[in-house]
Amino acid sequence: MKYIEYNKIIFFKWKGLKLIDIDEEIVGHMANPNNYGRLDDASSIGIGENPQNGEKVIIYINVDKNDVGFKIANIAFEAIACMTTVVAGSIITQEALGLSFEKAEELIAVTLGMLEHVDPEQAACSEMVAVALKAAIDGYLYSLEKGKKETLIYKIEQSCNPKQAFNQEEKK
Repeated sequence: MKYIEYNKIIFFKWKGLKLIDIDEEIVGHMANPNNYGRLDDASSIGIGENPQNGEKVIIYINVDKNDVGFKIANIAFEAIACMTTVVAGSIITQEALGLSFEKAEELIAVTLGMLEHVDPEQAACSEMVAVALKAAIDGYLYSLEKGKKETLIYKIEQSCNPKQAFNQEEKK
């Protein structure tokens, strides 16, 4: 697995794509984010939210069922957040497209694991995207179990508010 460090936020390349020019790639995600927008016919919608500042990421997924389980057939996201969150959304949704739920859960776990080694205020943006993807997957499974669609909202643990993160560190 490869990762990109941008503004001290770690983004990674799940499928092992060759990195040619990281700066150019990040600028590309900023200027034209992959999968940005809405899926009007989404099978499930998940939201990742930062309770400290109200930023949100909404992930829409369409799901295909096959013999071995569920697969993310299409994915889109919207963000009411900073540009770093948009870049993280572009990269993570690009990596999640076409994955089985099992592999998408691995992607989420790896993302969250990598963020444990990053300052909380710097990890919050990517965490918000990862938990939104988790909420979309869990929401789909919940809808199968309960027979009705439900949009799940997962709140992040990190804070992208440097003062708040600093105060949390002082309390430890």
